[in-house]
Parts: sequence; structure tokens; C-alpha cells
Amino acid sequence: PCRDDGNAGLQGGLSRRTGRGPNRPSLFEMGNHMKKIRVFAAALTAMLSVTWVAPALAQAAYPSKPIRFIVPYPPGGANDTLARLVAQKMTENVGQQVIVDNRPGASGVIGLDAVAKAPADGYTLGLAINTFVINASIMPKLPYDTDKDFTPVASLASSAFLMAVNSKVPVNDLKGFVALARQKPGSLNYGTVGSAGIGRLVGEMFSMNADVQVTQIPFKGSAQLLTSLVSGDVDFVIDTANVYLPHIAEGKVRPIAVPGDKRLVGLPDVPTFAELGMPKFDVRMWFGALAPAGVSPEIVKKLSAELARVMALPDVQTRLAQMEIRPFVQDSAQFGAFLKAEMAKYAEIIKTANIKPE
Repeated sequence: PCRDDGNAGLQGGLSRRTGRGPNRPSLFEMGNHMKKIRVFAAALTAMLSVTWVAPALAQAAYPSKPIRFIVPYPPGGANDTLARLVAQKMTENVGQQVIVDNRPGASGVIGLDAVAKAPADGYTLGLAINTFVINASIMPKLPYDTDKDFTPVASLASSAFLMAVNSKVPVNDLKGFVALARQKPGSLNYGTVGSAGIGRLVGEMFSMNADVQVTQIPFKGSAQLLTSLVSGDVDFVIDTANVYLPHIAEGKVRPIAVPGDKRLVGLPDVPTFAELGMPKFDVRMWFGALAPAGVSPEIVKKLSAELARVMALPDVQTRLAQMEIRPFVQDSAQFGAFLKAEMAKYAEIIKTANIKPE
């Protein structure tokens, strides 16, 4: 039997003309569908663009708030003076205030522990000196891991050491001092701040290089040490030079030699140990900047470049030269390698001299 359906012809015609079968969408429906796909694709593209651009914008905006520069020593010393000079020049250039925060105590450990535990966002820096690497070998229970909890940012400057005797010691040069020390082993003494810090290690380095025996006398502070040297209770010191320059000018303290191979600007007539045949006795006080571990390489690079810019400023160099401090600039990678070498050097001295924690 044949079924008569009045719409059959029309349905067939549409199917033939449009290609739409019983389950295919109409052209109108297909148009709407394609429009939705285009809208979704545009939204996805915009979303991905924001995802990738946002970090770049955030990075470009650094710094967007004040930076804290922790100095793990009291105000007033060479460490503090250098940090405040750097902070001032950074503030003038980066558009945010750089604030010096003094956190003294425990040979720098308290302040540097605060750096290690700060957020790794580039808004906390810490000043490190030789003691930072010495503590790693001499303090068995540090609250931080010297190798893993910090990011080296840059080295900044170095301060020359000076060997000087009180005016009562009957020698005028290094040769005479070494001869006197060998005549009376252990009779000559040297003063240090603390019993196991940089002063002790420098004294041990001198003993090894000069092949002499000398006796350490530790003091609680630099003021007491200076008073004892001037009075004659301490025979000699090997310490940062700037503290002793006024007393040398007054004739109360006599300079003997400068470690390393560069003479002091303020004492151009005093020879170096290298000139006097002891080139391996090369030691200096250095200053560098650390950040917490995990700070992004981009921020570290910006900070390193900014610190290098500051140390190259003529007025900064003039001010530091008055304290016998010279620029000693390294980027993050160079400073990191330098720290490892310094740590190994002092660890060997501590082991050889059997130096124990204070």
C-alpha cells in the first residue's frame, strides 16, 4: 500500500537542496554554533594572554614597595656606613625606599637568620662579611644552612687589613718583627675582637706564613682592643686599617705591612706583604649582599646590576676611600663562587689551628 504524505515532496526537496538529513542541523543552527566557537576561542586567547603577560608586568614593576637591607651588626661601624650609603643611592634610583635594619648579635647570625627566613620576593637583603663563611665552620648549630638558605646577589667592596705594632715594640719593619718573634716564640701577642672570629684566623694565617709563634689576646670590642694596643698591653694587631690611621698619625701605633699586593691610599709608604716576600698572606675584609634562597633570577639580576651601579658612583668611591674601602664588585654567580672558595679557605685554617667555637 502507498501512503500519501503531502509534505514528502517538500521534505525531499529540502534534503536535496540543503544536504540536511533528518539528524543534521540547519544552516541557522550551524551559524550559531560557529559563532559560539569563535567567541570561546577569542576568550581563551585573551585568557592565555593575561596568564603569560601578568608575570612580565609584575616583574617589570619591581620594586613596588620598600626594600629592607638587614645589617647584622650595630650602627656606626664600617659595615653600617657602607650599607647606609648603598641604601641611600638605591633609594634615589629605584623609586622605592631602601631601609637599613640593624640586627646585631651572635657574630652576625641573628641578622642573617632573619634574611634566610624572609619571603623570597626580593624585598629583603642582608649584608655579609667574612664572618658569614667562618661561622659555617666554627658554629656547629647554625639556625640556617649557609649553602642552601641564601642567594648570593653581589659582592660590594673590600677593606684592607694592616699589621701594626704599638710604639714600644722595638721593630720598624716586617723583617725585624719576624726575627724578634723567632727569638722569643710565643712572647709576642696580638689582639682580636672575640676569640674565634676573623681576627683569630688572620693571626693564624700570619703565623703559618711567617713561621712564627704568637699569642692571641681576645677582647669583647674594638674600643678595648685599640686602647690596649695604644697603651702597650697588646704588641700588634692585624685588623682593618681605617681604625688605626689616626693613631698612626699621632705616632702611638707603628704600621709594619699591608696584606696582599696593594698599598693603602692613606699609607703609601707602607709596603705590602707581597713586596716583602710573603705573597700568600693575602687577606681582606669583604662585604657582599645576600637574599633568601628562591628569589627569582630576574630580580637577582636587577639587584646585582643596581648594586654594581651604586659602587661605580664617583662620590661613593670617594667616601669609601676615606675609610680605606675599595669597590669589589662581582655578580651573583661570581660572588657565589667566591663564597665557596672563602669557606674552604677558612675551614682549612680552622682545622689546622684546631680553633674551637667561642
